[in-house]
Amino acid sequence: MAFETARNFLLSARDDYETAYRDFRWPHPETFNWALDWFDAIAAGNDRPALWIVDDDAERRLSFAELAERSDALAGWLREHGVRRGDRTLLMLGNRAELWECILALTKLGAVMIPSSTLLTPADIADRVERGHVAHVIAESELADRFTHVDSALTRVAVGGRVDGWLNYDEFTTAGKTFAPDGPTRADDPLFLYFTSGTTAQPKLVEHTHASYPIGHLSTMYWLGLQPGDVHLNISSPGWAKHAWSNVFAPWNAEATVLILNAARFSAKRLLDTLTRCSVTSLCAPPTVWRMVIQEDLSAWRPPLREVLSAGEPLNPEVIEQIRRAWGLTIRDGYGQTETTAQIGNPPGQPVKPGSMGRPLPGYAIELIDPARGNAARPGRSASTCRIDRWH
Repeated sequence: MAFETARNFLLSARDDYETAYRDFRWPHPETFNWALDWFDAIAAGNDRPALWIVDDDAERRLSFAELAERSDALAGWLREHGVRRGDRTLLMLGNRAELWECILALTKLGAVMIPSSTLLTPADIADRVERGHVAHVIAESELADRFTHVDSALTRVAVGGRVDGWLNYDEFTTAGKTFAPDGPTRADDPLFLYFTSGTTAQPKLVEHTHASYPIGHLSTMYWLGLQPGDVHLNISSPGWAKHAWSNVFAPWNAEATVLILNAARFSAKRLLDTLTRCSVTSLCAPPTVWRMVIQEDLSAWRPPLREVLSAGEPLNPEVIEQIRRAWGLTIRDGYGQTETTAQIGNPPGQPVKPGSMGRPLPGYAIELIDPARGNAARPGRSASTCRIDRWH
Protein backbone atom coordinates (compact mmCIF):
# COMPACT_ATOMS: atom_id res chain seq x y z
CA MET A 1 0.00 0.00 0.00
CA ALA A 2 1.39 3.39 -1.02
CA PHE A 3 0.37 4.94 2.31
CA GLU A 4 2.35 2.37 4.29
CA THR A 5 5.37 2.80 2.02
CA ALA A 6 5.34 6.58 2.55
CA ARG A 7 4.86 6.18 6.29
CA ASN A 8 7.71 3.66 6.59
CA PHE A 9 10.00 5.96 4.64
CA LEU A 10 9.40 8.81 7.09
CA LEU A 11 9.99 6.51 10.05
CA SER A 12 13.30 5.37 8.56
CA ALA A 13 14.38 8.97 7.89
CA ARG A 14 13.24 10.47 11.20
CA ASP A 15 16.78 11.67 12.03
CA ASP A 16 17.74 12.53 8.44
CA TYR A 17 15.79 15.67 7.58
CA GLU A 18 17.58 16.33 4.29
CA THR A 19 16.75 12.88 2.92
CA ALA A 20 13.19 12.97 4.27
CA TYR A 21 12.46 16.36 2.75
CA ARG A 22 14.18 15.63 -0.57
CA ASP A 23 12.74 12.18 -1.24
CA PHE A 24 9.33 12.07 0.40
CA ARG A 25 6.35 12.00 -1.95
CA TRP A 26 2.71 12.05 -0.94
CA PRO A 27 0.76 8.95 -1.94
CA HIS A 28 -2.19 9.80 -4.20
CA PRO A 29 -4.56 6.83 -4.09
CA GLU A 30 -7.86 7.01 -5.95
CA THR A 31 -9.60 5.13 -3.15
CA PHE A 32 -8.62 5.16 0.52
CA ASN A 33 -10.43 4.62 3.80
CA TRP A 34 -7.98 5.09 6.65
CA ALA A 35 -10.06 3.22 9.23
CA LEU A 36 -10.62 0.19 7.00
CA ASP A 37 -7.40 0.13 4.99
CA TRP A 38 -4.91 1.20 7.68
CA PHE A 39 -6.29 1.04 11.22
CA ASP A 40 -8.00 -2.32 10.84
CA ALA A 41 -4.87 -3.73 9.18
CA ILE A 42 -2.56 -2.76 12.05
CA ALA A 43 -5.23 -3.76 14.60
CA ALA A 44 -5.55 -7.38 13.47
CA GLY A 45 -4.48 -9.52 16.46
CA ASN A 46 -2.89 -6.42 18.04
CA ASP A 47 -3.51 -6.32 21.79
CA ARG A 48 -1.25 -3.32 22.45
CA PRO A 49 -3.16 -0.32 23.84
CA ALA A 50 -4.30 2.09 21.16
CA LEU A 51 -6.16 4.36 23.57
CA TRP A 52 -5.42 4.87 27.27
CA ILE A 53 -7.63 7.31 29.16
CA VAL A 54 -6.67 8.43 32.67
CA ASP A 55 -9.49 10.16 34.54
CA ASP A 56 -9.54 11.61 38.05
CA ASP A 57 -10.83 8.37 39.54
CA ALA A 58 -10.55 5.68 36.84
CA GLU A 59 -8.60 4.46 33.84
CA ARG A 60 -9.65 2.75 30.64
CA ARG A 61 -7.52 1.06 28.01
CA LEU A 62 -8.67 -0.20 24.63
CA SER A 63 -6.36 -2.19 22.38
CA PHE A 64 -6.07 -1.74 18.63
CA ALA A 65 -7.98 -4.99 18.16
CA GLU A 66 -10.77 -3.95 20.55
CA LEU A 67 -11.22 -0.57 18.86
CA ALA A 68 -11.35 -2.18 15.42
CA GLU A 69 -14.04 -4.61 16.60
CA ARG A 70 -16.07 -2.02 18.50
CA SER A 71 -15.98 0.48 15.63
CA ASP A 72 -17.17 -2.24 13.24
CA ALA A 73 -20.17 -2.92 15.48
CA LEU A 74 -20.85 0.80 15.92
CA ALA A 75 -20.64 1.46 12.17
CA GLY A 76 -23.15 -1.29 11.48
CA TRP A 77 -25.50 -0.03 14.22
CA LEU A 78 -25.32 3.56 12.99
CA ARG A 79 -26.08 2.39 9.45
CA GLU A 80 -29.14 0.55 10.76
CA HIS A 81 -30.30 3.88 12.19
CA GLY A 82 -29.92 5.77 8.94
CA VAL A 83 -26.34 7.08 8.88
CA ARG A 84 -25.13 6.86 5.29
CA ARG A 85 -22.09 7.76 3.22
CA GLY A 86 -21.79 11.53 2.92
CA ASP A 87 -24.21 12.26 5.80
CA ARG A 88 -23.01 15.06 8.05
CA THR A 89 -22.78 14.11 11.69
CA LEU A 90 -22.15 16.54 14.54
CA LEU A 91 -19.97 15.16 17.35
CA MET A 92 -20.16 16.80 20.80
CA LEU A 93 -18.08 14.49 22.95
CA GLY A 94 -15.32 15.11 25.44
CA ASN A 95 -12.13 13.08 25.79
CA ARG A 96 -13.89 9.77 26.27
CA ALA A 97 -13.44 6.46 24.45
CA GLU A 98 -16.71 6.91 22.55
CA LEU A 99 -15.20 9.81 20.62
CA TRP A 100 -12.47 7.63 19.11
CA GLU A 101 -14.97 4.84 18.44
CA CYS A 102 -17.17 7.31 16.57
CA ILE A 103 -14.28 8.69 14.50
CA LEU A 104 -13.35 5.18 13.36
CA ALA A 105 -16.94 4.06 12.76
CA LEU A 106 -17.99 7.18 10.84
CA THR A 107 -14.84 6.97 8.74
CA LYS A 108 -15.71 3.37 7.88
CA LEU A 109 -19.20 4.47 6.87
CA GLY A 110 -17.91 7.35 4.75
CA ALA A 111 -19.98 9.83 6.78
CA VAL A 112 -18.76 13.40 7.25
CA MET A 113 -17.87 14.45 10.80
CA ILE A 114 -18.25 17.89 12.33
CA PRO A 115 -16.19 17.72 15.56
CA SER A 116 -17.43 20.30 18.05
CA SER A 117 -16.54 21.57 21.48
CA THR A 118 -18.73 20.52 24.40
CA LEU A 119 -18.84 24.23 25.31
CA LEU A 120 -21.07 25.17 22.37
CA THR A 121 -24.18 27.15 23.24
CA PRO A 122 -27.64 26.35 21.80
CA ALA A 123 -27.15 29.23 19.35
CA ASP A 124 -23.76 27.84 18.25
CA ILE A 125 -25.32 24.41 17.75
CA ALA A 126 -28.21 25.78 15.71
CA ASP A 127 -25.76 27.63 13.47
CA ARG A 128 -23.64 24.53 12.89
CA VAL A 129 -26.67 22.35 12.20
CA GLU A 130 -28.00 24.84 9.66
CA ARG A 131 -24.81 25.78 7.85
CA GLY A 132 -23.28 22.31 8.16
CA HIS A 133 -26.45 20.62 6.82
CA VAL A 134 -26.28 18.23 9.75
CA ALA A 135 -28.38 15.05 9.55
CA HIS A 136 -27.24 13.27 12.73
CA VAL A 137 -25.82 14.22 16.12
CA ILE A 138 -23.89 12.17 18.67
CA ALA A 139 -23.56 14.02 21.97
CA GLU A 140 -23.08 13.48 25.67
CA SER A 141 -26.38 12.96 27.49
CA GLU A 142 -25.94 16.00 29.72
CA LEU A 143 -25.72 18.21 26.63
CA ALA A 144 -29.03 17.02 25.17
CA ASP A 145 -31.03 20.01 26.45
CA ARG A 146 -28.95 22.31 24.23
CA PHE A 147 -30.57 20.65 21.20
CA THR A 148 -34.16 21.36 22.31
CA HIS A 149 -34.84 23.95 19.62
CA VAL A 150 -32.89 22.22 16.83
CA ASP A 151 -34.67 20.58 13.87
CA SER A 152 -36.43 17.48 15.20
CA ALA A 153 -35.63 15.53 12.02
CA LEU A 154 -32.09 14.94 13.29
CA THR A 155 -31.04 11.44 14.30
CA ARG A 156 -29.94 11.93 17.90
CA VAL A 157 -27.61 9.57 19.76
CA ALA A 158 -26.95 10.09 23.48
CA VAL A 159 -23.68 8.92 25.03
CA GLY A 160 -24.08 8.24 28.75
CA GLY A 161 -27.47 8.14 30.46
CA ARG A 162 -30.70 7.63 28.56
CA VAL A 163 -32.47 10.67 27.12
CA ASP A 164 -36.11 10.70 25.99
CA GLY A 165 -36.33 10.84 22.20
CA TRP A 166 -32.65 9.96 21.74
CA LEU A 167 -31.05 6.65 20.76
CA ASN A 168 -28.82 5.23 23.48
CA TYR A 169 -25.24 4.79 22.31
CA ASP A 170 -24.57 1.68 24.38
CA GLU A 171 -27.12 -0.28 22.37
CA PHE A 172 -24.54 -0.73 19.62
CA THR A 173 -22.77 -3.32 21.76
CA THR A 174 -25.58 -5.78 21.08
CA ALA A 175 -25.28 -5.33 17.31
CA GLY A 176 -23.33 -7.58 14.94
CA LYS A 177 -19.56 -7.54 15.32
CA THR A 178 -18.69 -7.47 11.61
CA PHE A 179 -19.00 -4.61 9.15
CA ALA A 180 -19.00 -4.65 5.36
CA PRO A 181 -18.59 -1.24 3.68
CA ASP A 182 -21.05 -0.15 1.01
CA GLY A 183 -18.18 0.06 -1.45
CA PRO A 184 -14.77 1.69 -1.93
CA THR A 185 -14.20 5.15 -0.49
CA ARG A 186 -12.89 7.78 -2.86
CA ALA A 187 -9.84 9.47 -1.38
CA ASP A 188 -11.23 12.88 -2.31
CA ASP A 189 -14.58 12.29 -0.56
CA PRO A 190 -15.15 14.67 2.38
CA LEU A 191 -14.41 13.31 5.85
CA PHE A 192 -14.37 16.33 8.21
CA LEU A 193 -15.92 19.77 8.39
CA TYR A 194 -14.35 22.07 10.97
CA PHE A 195 -15.84 25.35 12.08
CA THR A 196 -12.85 27.61 12.69
CA SER A 197 -12.97 30.44 15.22
CA GLY A 198 -14.46 33.62 13.89
CA THR A 199 -13.04 37.03 14.74
CA THR A 200 -15.00 39.57 12.70
CA ALA A 201 -17.58 37.16 11.30
CA GLN A 202 -19.13 33.76 11.87
CA PRO A 203 -16.82 30.75 11.99
CA LYS A 204 -16.01 29.47 8.52
CA LEU A 205 -16.15 25.85 7.42
CA VAL A 206 -12.99 23.97 6.52
CA GLU A 207 -13.36 20.67 4.68
CA HIS A 208 -10.94 17.76 4.80
CA THR A 209 -11.04 14.57 2.80
CA HIS A 210 -10.13 10.93 3.38
CA ALA A 211 -6.70 11.86 2.04
CA SER A 212 -5.97 15.36 3.32
CA TYR A 213 -6.09 14.53 7.04
CA PRO A 214 -5.42 10.78 7.37
CA ILE A 215 -2.62 10.82 4.78
CA GLY A 216 -1.69 14.45 5.32
CA HIS A 217 -0.84 13.84 8.96
CA LEU A 218 2.20 11.85 7.93
CA SER A 219 3.89 15.26 8.12
CA THR A 220 2.62 15.67 11.68
CA MET A 221 3.84 12.19 12.60
CA TYR A 222 7.27 13.13 11.28
CA TRP A 223 7.37 16.42 13.20
CA LEU A 224 6.30 14.74 16.44
CA GLY A 225 8.99 12.09 15.96
CA LEU A 226 6.62 9.24 16.80
CA GLN A 227 7.61 5.60 16.49
CA PRO A 228 5.72 2.30 16.81
CA GLY A 229 5.12 1.41 20.45
CA ASP A 230 5.41 5.00 21.73
CA VAL A 231 3.04 6.40 24.35
CA HIS A 232 2.00 9.86 23.16
CA LEU A 233 0.28 12.45 25.36
CA ASN A 234 -1.13 15.49 23.59
CA ILE A 235 -3.04 18.14 25.53
CA SER A 236 -5.88 19.36 23.35
CA SER A 237 -9.65 19.71 23.50
CA PRO A 238 -12.03 17.81 21.20
CA GLY A 239 -13.57 19.95 18.49
CA TRP A 240 -10.29 21.60 17.54
CA ALA A 241 -8.24 20.41 14.58
CA LYS A 242 -5.14 19.86 16.74
CA HIS A 243 -7.05 17.14 18.56
CA ALA A 244 -7.38 15.14 15.33
CA TRP A 245 -3.75 15.94 14.46
CA SER A 246 -2.11 14.60 17.59
CA ASN A 247 -4.76 12.51 19.32
CA VAL A 248 -5.88 10.46 16.32
CA PHE A 249 -4.04 10.43 13.02
CA ALA A 250 -0.37 11.15 13.77
CA PRO A 251 -0.02 8.64 16.66
CA TRP A 252 -2.05 5.90 15.00
CA ASN A 253 -0.20 6.42 11.71
CA ALA A 254 2.89 5.57 13.77
CA GLU A 255 1.17 2.71 15.66
CA ALA A 256 1.63 4.57 18.95
CA THR A 257 -0.62 4.63 22.01
CA VAL A 258 -2.79 7.72 22.50
CA LEU A 259 -2.74 8.67 26.19
CA ILE A 260 -5.40 11.07 27.46
CA LEU A 261 -5.22 12.79 30.84
CA ASN A 262 -8.61 14.08 31.95
CA ALA A 263 -8.96 16.34 34.96
CA ALA A 264 -11.61 18.70 36.27
CA ARG A 265 -8.82 21.23 36.81
CA PHE A 266 -5.36 21.16 35.27
CA SER A 267 -2.53 20.25 37.63
CA ALA A 268 1.09 20.37 36.52
CA LYS A 269 2.02 17.95 39.32
CA ARG A 270 -0.56 15.42 38.14
CA LEU A 271 0.70 15.76 34.59
CA LEU A 272 4.29 15.14 35.71
CA ASP A 273 3.22 12.15 37.82
CA THR A 274 1.34 10.71 34.82
CA LEU A 275 4.28 11.17 32.47
CA THR A 276 6.41 9.07 34.79
CA ARG A 277 3.86 6.44 35.87
CA CYS A 278 2.55 5.80 32.34
CA SER A 279 6.02 5.79 30.69
CA VAL A 280 5.10 8.56 28.26
CA THR A 281 7.66 8.90 25.46
CA SER A 282 6.33 12.07 23.78
CA LEU A 283 4.47 15.07 25.11
CA CYS A 284 2.92 17.86 23.04
CA ALA A 285 1.44 20.74 25.01
CA PRO A 286 0.53 24.37 24.36
CA PRO A 287 2.81 27.09 25.73
CA THR A 288 0.41 27.85 28.60
CA VAL A 289 0.91 24.31 29.91
CA TRP A 290 4.69 24.44 29.57
CA ARG A 291 4.73 27.71 31.51
CA MET A 292 2.83 26.03 34.34
CA VAL A 293 5.07 22.96 34.27
CA ILE A 294 8.25 24.95 34.84
CA GLN A 295 6.76 26.40 38.03
CA GLU A 296 7.32 22.96 39.62
CA ASP A 297 10.58 21.56 40.94
CA LEU A 298 11.34 19.48 37.84
CA SER A 299 14.24 17.71 39.52
CA ALA A 300 11.65 15.67 41.44
CA TRP A 301 10.52 13.92 38.24
CA ARG A 302 12.46 11.90 35.68
CA PRO A 303 9.85 11.01 33.02
CA PRO A 304 11.08 8.68 30.24
CA LEU A 305 10.34 11.31 27.58
CA ARG A 306 12.18 11.25 24.27
CA GLU A 307 10.23 14.01 22.49
CA VAL A 308 8.81 17.26 23.91
CA LEU A 309 6.83 19.57 21.67
CA SER A 310 4.78 22.73 21.61
CA ALA A 311 2.32 24.29 19.18
CA GLY A 312 -0.18 27.10 18.99
CA GLU A 313 2.13 30.07 19.49
CA PRO A 314 5.88 30.68 19.80
CA LEU A 315 7.31 29.38 23.06
CA ASN A 316 9.53 31.60 25.19
CA PRO A 317 13.22 30.67 24.87
CA GLU A 318 13.54 30.76 28.68
CA VAL A 319 10.90 28.02 29.01
CA ILE A 320 12.76 25.88 26.49
CA GLU A 321 15.98 26.42 28.42
CA GLN A 322 14.46 25.43 31.77
CA ILE A 323 13.19 22.14 30.35
CA ARG A 324 16.58 21.49 28.74
CA ARG A 325 18.39 22.08 32.03
CA ALA A 326 16.01 19.81 33.95
CA TRP A 327 15.61 16.91 31.53
CA GLY A 328 18.22 17.39 28.81
CA LEU A 329 15.45 17.68 26.19
CA THR A 330 14.71 20.51 23.78
CA ILE A 331 11.10 21.50 23.18
CA ARG A 332 10.45 21.55 19.44
CA ASP A 333 7.93 23.99 17.95
CA GLY A 334 5.66 23.26 15.03
CA TYR A 335 3.20 25.20 12.92
CA GLY A 336 0.13 24.36 10.90
CA GLN A 337 -3.44 25.46 10.31
CA THR A 338 -6.88 23.92 10.50
CA GLU A 339 -6.77 23.99 6.70
CA THR A 340 -3.58 21.91 6.57
CA THR A 341 -1.52 19.46 8.57
CA ALA A 342 1.84 20.31 10.17
CA GLN A 343 3.62 22.45 7.57
CA ILE A 344 6.67 23.78 9.38
CA GLY A 345 8.46 22.45 12.43
CA ASN A 346 11.65 21.52 14.19
CA PRO A 347 11.92 17.79 13.39
CA PRO A 348 13.70 15.33 15.68
CA GLY A 349 17.47 15.24 15.67
CA GLN A 350 17.85 18.74 14.20
CA PRO A 351 19.33 21.83 15.86
CA VAL A 352 16.69 24.17 17.26
CA LYS A 353 17.01 27.92 17.06
CA PRO A 354 15.07 29.49 19.96
CA GLY A 355 12.06 31.40 18.70
CA SER A 356 12.06 29.67 15.31
CA MET A 357 9.10 27.57 14.20
CA GLY A 358 11.50 25.43 12.17
CA ARG A 359 11.80 24.31 8.56
CA PRO A 360 9.33 23.08 5.94
CA LEU A 361 8.23 19.55 6.73
CA PRO A 362 8.38 16.72 4.18
CA GLY A 363 5.72 17.11 1.54
CA TYR A 364 5.32 20.89 1.86
CA ALA A 365 6.95 23.54 -0.32
CA ILE A 366 7.01 26.82 1.58
CA GLU A 367 7.52 30.20 -0.07
CA LEU A 368 7.77 33.42 1.90
CA ILE A 369 5.98 36.35 0.31
CA ASP A 370 6.83 40.00 0.82
CA PRO A 371 3.43 41.43 1.81
CA ALA A 372 4.35 44.89 0.53
CA ARG A 373 5.46 43.76 -2.94
CA GLY A 374 3.64 40.45 -3.32
CA ASN A 375 6.78 38.63 -4.45
CA ALA A 376 9.09 36.05 -2.97
CA ALA A 377 11.31 37.46 -0.26
CA ARG A 378 15.04 37.21 -0.83
CA PRO A 379 17.28 36.02 2.00
CA GLY A 380 17.72 38.76 4.56
CA ARG A 381 14.46 40.52 3.76
CA SER A 382 11.56 40.40 6.14
CA ALA A 383 8.48 38.49 5.15
CA SER A 384 5.42 37.74 7.21
CA THR A 385 3.08 35.92 4.84
CA CYS A 386 3.47 32.24 4.09
CA ARG A 387 2.08 30.71 0.89
CA ILE A 388 1.74 26.94 0.99
CA ASP A 389 2.21 25.34 -2.39
CA ARG A 390 0.39 22.16 -3.28
CA TRP A 391 1.70 18.83 -2.02
CA HIS A 392 4.62 17.69 -4.11
